[in-house]
Amino acid sequence: MTNLKVHHIGYLVKKLEAAIRSFENLGYQITQETVYDDIRKVNICFLEKDGYMIELVAPVSEDSVVAGLMKKYKNSPYHICYETEDFERDFQELTANGFIAIDTPTPAPALQNRDVVFLTNASMGMIELIR
Repeated sequence: MTNLKVHHIGYLVKKLEAAIRSFENLGYQITQETVYDDIRKVNICFLEKDGYMIELVAPVSEDSVVAGLMKKYKNSPYHICYETEDFERDFQELTANGFIAIDTPTPAPALQNRDVVFLTNASMGMIELIR
């Protein structure tokens, strides 16, 4: 899995516009306007600074996939997303090495409908793998 490349860090936020303003005050610039992900029921906005990409994720309903995480963690980073050139191989290797898929590969509207899957590991928490 040495070919995994960090794509972004995902931040869970309750109020998207307020979070955008706070990151802009730190020098981040919006790279993609807010997109609604109807599969996950979240609004997503990407920002970048110094080559680092962050994804702001805000639940829009109580049945959003991150609504439970919001109640537990509030505003905080909650996953690192890795990009791969061989999605199937790296997905299999991750699951063989202690990562558990918490969903199935599904298109992500904010990422040009590229497939993503979320995995968790008891030692480090959640990651996202993008095709």
